[in-house]
Amino acid sequence: MQPPILVEQIMRPNVNVIDPCASLKDALTMMRDRRVHSLIVAKSYEHDAYGIITNTQILQKILAEDGDVELINVYDVYSKPVFSVSAKIDIRHAAKLMLEHNIKRVAVTDSNELKGVLSTTDLTKYLISLLE
Repeated sequence: MQPPILVEQIMRPNVNVIDPCASLKDALTMMRDRRVHSLIVAKSYEHDAYGIITNTQILQKILAEDGDVELINVYDVYSKPVFSVSAKIDIRHAAKLMLEHNIKRVAVTDSNELKGVLSTTDLTKYLISLLE
């Protein structure tokens, strides 16, 4: 039997983090510059939870609700707490959680400290690598 593949082996360790007080304009600029569709929102204090803001949430707030990208802050839009998994669990458990809850991205944490991000794209790339 092969050892399990752990989340830490396929997660992306370079996490794009934004302050909850940043404007949606700042969030969109960061997403554009880093070519990502979501950002992890920083904790406000030590025992706080991380959050997540996605391009879909921003589009809904700005286009569907006619909000102002410069006047609305990340904390007005983001989801908190973000779903998270331990870096030390088998990716099958993380994948099951993500699929059961229709989640595209999870924060990877250990002891409430951010270690990375795992997305369905990362899982798909891993599966494709098994075919090669």
